[in-house]
Amino acid sequence: MTTEAAENPRSNPMRAYMAVTAAYWAFMLSDGALRMLVLLHFNGLGFSPIQLAYLFLFYEIAGIVTNLSAGWLAARFGLTSTLYAGLVIQIGALAALAGLDPAWSVSASVIYVMAVQGASGVAKDLAKMSSKSAVKILAPKGDGSLFKWVAVLTGSKNAVKGFGFFLGAALLALAGFKAAVWGMALVLAVILVAVAIFMPKGLPTGKKGTKISAIWSKDRRINQLSLARMFLFGARDVWFVVGIPIYFKAIFSDGTPEGARQAFFIVGAFMALWIIGYGFVQGIAPSFLKGAAGDDAAGARMAVKWVGLLTPIPFVLAALALIAGAPTLWLTISLVAGLLLFGFVFAVNSSVHSYLILAFSGEDRVTMDVGFYYMANAAGRLLGTLLSGLSYQLGGLWLCLATAGIMAGLSFLSARGLDRSMDRHSSH
Repeated sequence: MTTEAAENPRSNPMRAYMAVTAAYWAFMLSDGALRMLVLLHFNGLGFSPIQLAYLFLFYEIAGIVTNLSAGWLAARFGLTSTLYAGLVIQIGALAALAGLDPAWSVSASVIYVMAVQGASGVAKDLAKMSSKSAVKILAPKGDGSLFKWVAVLTGSKNAVKGFGFFLGAALLALAGFKAAVWGMALVLAVILVAVAIFMPKGLPTGKKGTKISAIWSKDRRINQLSLARMFLFGARDVWFVVGIPIYFKAIFSDGTPEGARQAFFIVGAFMALWIIGYGFVQGIAPSFLKGAAGDDAAGARMAVKWVGLLTPIPFVLAALALIAGAPTLWLTISLVAGLLLFGFVFAVNSSVHSYLILAFSGEDRVTMDVGFYYMANAAGRLLGTLLSGLSYQLGGLWLCLATAGIMAGLSFLSARGLDRSMDRHSSH
């Protein structure tokens, strides 16, 4: 084997894929844990739903900006550079969060945590864009396996992030906020060193002449898919970020410190179960969506079909919450069952989207197209985060869920536009 072949990740794509996946897993474990730590810790300090939503705003705003620039940065400086940068920034964000002083005012605490969460958002999207783009480059060509490769990466990532949700809640209850944050920073630093040692050489190193104006996609399919993605994740985060965690914490806690700890575990366990289940379904989606692999038009039709199945679910749950009027056992059971069903259908939607963006992108601009697509993803999360705190504070759980239904309906309309774009694209 020549030196050039040894340094080319295509000569050993599985080793490069495993190194990229390990880095992504480590990051998403810390990302999930950090979200639950911040949400539950500051809810325990008395923050209102809208104040809790503010804590995550910079995280999502940073995602919009980062994804637009990250594709260009990877094209300019290389995929490994942006992947390592994401891990380093996350370690710094964790260390900064550990420096939060309980004596600060609520306003000062909110501003500080918003800034730290913004840095974490930058880190998350650098790592995500790098990992997803690497799959396009590493996956075998022409055998229809791209859907499987991206589904395994995305599904396993979300399962790991789900475990992070539970880990964050458990660490808060057992070790406290500051010790949990420092512990995660240390573990992530060790993993960064290990991945840097074992990462194969040869992933794209970047092109100096890449212009930042190239980040804007001229492909109508990518633009329509990005719009559908924005509303899809808005539909999820409307109930996921603030509404359901705070509702569950309120009904499972009796107001005592022991009751609060018990509620942390229950909320963390549910959120973890939801994300892990979501990741598992994403991972197996190619096995029951075989028609999508290698057929972009079939994939677009599936995107329409599955978001059409998703849209009624939050509306039904909103109606049940409105009928109940107050927390009851039957409502809680209905919410758990309904949100798990939402998670299944949502995961299939997300998996089809993740395949289509890579299928539509050419290798010469994959980082920029993926960055643009995840910019829309972050915009949806930002919109969902804002509406989560606002709708829950204004109308309670039913309005939160009804808003999620409206967002899902908008994603359906956008997916219909994608399907029409496919017809126009095939006719050219």
